[in-house]
Amino acid sequence: MNHLSRLFLLPVLLLLAACTTMYLEGLEKVGIPKRDVMVYRVEKARDTQEETKEQFKSALEQFTAATNFQGGDLEATYNKLNDAYEDSVSKAEEVNSRIADIESVSEALFTEWKQEITQYSNISMKQSSQKKLDTTQAHYHQLIASMKQAEAKIEPILRVFQDQVMFLKHNLNARAIASLKNELGTIKSDVSALIVSMEQSINEANAFINTMEK
Repeated sequence: MNHLSRLFLLPVLLLLAACTTMYLEGLEKVGIPKRDVMVYRVEKARDTQEETKEQFKSALEQFTAATNFQGGDLEATYNKLNDAYEDSVSKAEEVNSRIADIESVSEALFTEWKQEITQYSNISMKQSSQKKLDTTQAHYHQLIASMKQAEAKIEPILRVFQDQVMFLKHNLNARAIASLKNELGTIKSDVSALIVSMEQSINEANAFINTMEK
């Protein structure tokens, strides 16, 4: 990103940060603390990851079915594969958005928490709160790392899907089917790795939620 682009982007980022702060402050005024918002957003991210896992399983089934094409309407096969690809892209974008939502509220929560710790006059309470903060932050960083690790496995799969869908679009013939077959092994392997990573991330989310609710 060049210097000029950063200059244009900075006001947008500042505006978004201000909007997030105002939104969270508004929720607190009606009795919904940042802690609860964070738990809710982790739950939504977990659910989105579960949906994404199922979507990529479905896309793999469509991809596999396309490689088994034995004759008929090849354009219909392309349409199914394209729909699977577009649905997968949509889920990938949702995963990214959910992670960003968690990061924004966590930053606000942890900043507030640190400030409040400095206000304690009771040493025992101050130490207890600091210990709880340290533990929560450690679990949070583990959670976000797991979510981003799973997310990173999505893009390579989408690139292969996109290439194959575009190739099929312009080559509705045996050559295109042969190309799909050549990539099938890689796609299966990559989707399997994605599913494993997603499941690990989902487990991390559940563990984090349990910690926050204690």
